[in-house]
Amino acid sequence: MLQLLDFRNFASRATGIAVLLLSVALFAFTGEYLFIGLPFVYLFLMLAILNWKTAYWVFLFSIPVSIQIWFFNYTLSTSVPDEPIMWVFLLLFLLLLARNPQLIPRWWWQHPLTVVIVLQFLWLIVAVTFSKEPLFSIKFLLAKCWFMVSFFVLPVFVFKSKRDFRIGFLVTLIPLLATALIIFYRHYQIGFNFRKVEKSIAGIYYNHVDYSTVLSMFFPVLLIAFSLSKGKSWILRGTLLLIILFFLPAIYFTYARAAMLAVVFALMIYLAIRLRLVNLVMPVFYGLMTLLLVYVIHNNKFMDYRPNYQQTYMHKKWTDHIVATFRGEDMSSMERLYRWIAGVRMSADRPLTGYGPNSFYYYYKPYAVSSFRTYVSRNKEKSTTHNYFLYMLVEQGWPAMLLYALLVALVFAQAQKIYYRFKDPFYKKVTLALAMMFAAGFINNFFSELLETHKVGALFYLSIALLVVLDRLSRQDVHNTVDKSLL
Repeated sequence: MLQLLDFRNFASRATGIAVLLLSVALFAFTGEYLFIGLPFVYLFLMLAILNWKTAYWVFLFSIPVSIQIWFFNYTLSTSVPDEPIMWVFLLLFLLLLARNPQLIPRWWWQHPLTVVIVLQFLWLIVAVTFSKEPLFSIKFLLAKCWFMVSFFVLPVFVFKSKRDFRIGFLVTLIPLLATALIIFYRHYQIGFNFRKVEKSIAGIYYNHVDYSTVLSMFFPVLLIAFSLSKGKSWILRGTLLLIILFFLPAIYFTYARAAMLAVVFALMIYLAIRLRLVNLVMPVFYGLMTLLLVYVIHNNKFMDYRPNYQQTYMHKKWTDHIVATFRGEDMSSMERLYRWIAGVRMSADRPLTGYGPNSFYYYYKPYAVSSFRTYVSRNKEKSTTHNYFLYMLVEQGWPAMLLYALLVALVFAQAQKIYYRFKDPFYKKVTLALAMMFAAGFINNFFSELLETHKVGALFYLSIALLVVLDRLSRQDVHNTVDKSLL
């Protein structure tokens, strides 16, 4: 037995050295920095095999600090280290599933949120099948596979106790706070300049929208964490309070209007759940959006809001930017209208399956109304609709958009049920935190399409996955309470 263990140790070390030498050789031959990460991939694989739950905590820790890198002459990109870790988790999951087809519990499959997300995924496959840009759409589908496994499926096996929720909070907070402090300091050095906010964020997040969305989604979680710290040590409460007070100016100095609105909406969801009114929120929201749409379409009323090309530009000061928003002279707002109109007109030609994931950019300009054109309408960055409902409608058709609309309403409805089913105050407040985090993500996503970005999408789908877990725990909590009352 000792000889066998010695042989395994020798083989493990030899394999590690071989991977290290291979990575150095490949880097020297190709000049691609991607190969330097091979030894770390090997170490993570060993950790995932020996203790995959610890590996998952490492994965969550890596998300806020992951960065985008390009290789092969800027033809391909990935975010490291989190996306390669997702590949590893997808492979391990498939191996485990092949070994045990009953790996995923039945209650998970039967949950309403799971059903909707599975339907979304199945329709995504249909949209990819009929895509006008099959290569881009297949890449989107593959990325969705490892994304959903990592953030929607695996949490079922990780989050099983209060300790797991606390660890998940800490391993996300620490790196997120570190990146926010770095960005805040960078921005401070340039006088919190409105026009140079992207410079302070560069290299850590895609842009100020991505960064502001993550901050606004995590901020409600901090508020609930502070509430849960009542009765704990003053050091813990003081630290959480300082972090909350830091997040307020950090969100403000992102100069992202959607993020600020998202925080307000998250607080509204908190009150709505506490007042048992949350089921009215999304029907009212959808009703107002429908009325607004009918109003602007009737007799082409939307043409009255076309911008003055010479007056529509990016302003130098934040206050001017806000004033211009209400006057219809803000470039980013007018550019959204330009693409929203194009998206609505596009959908008429392919209403069922859409143009395919990642296809909007290649087809939208002929459908746009030139009167809404702005200085940035050339769209060199190849961005899309700036509204997730239209993003779904254009690229995956009406079924995808309706499923997303159903998912949002269902998340809030389930959160309210779970909240009032729990007797444990810890889990009640965690439920509120997740609903608020999802709410902030929804509002940000209404003005962008961020669910496919690794940092925003992670928080968005984790909030749903953990609500599914909490639903199960809440039912067990009820049974335990009933059992104790019978004693």
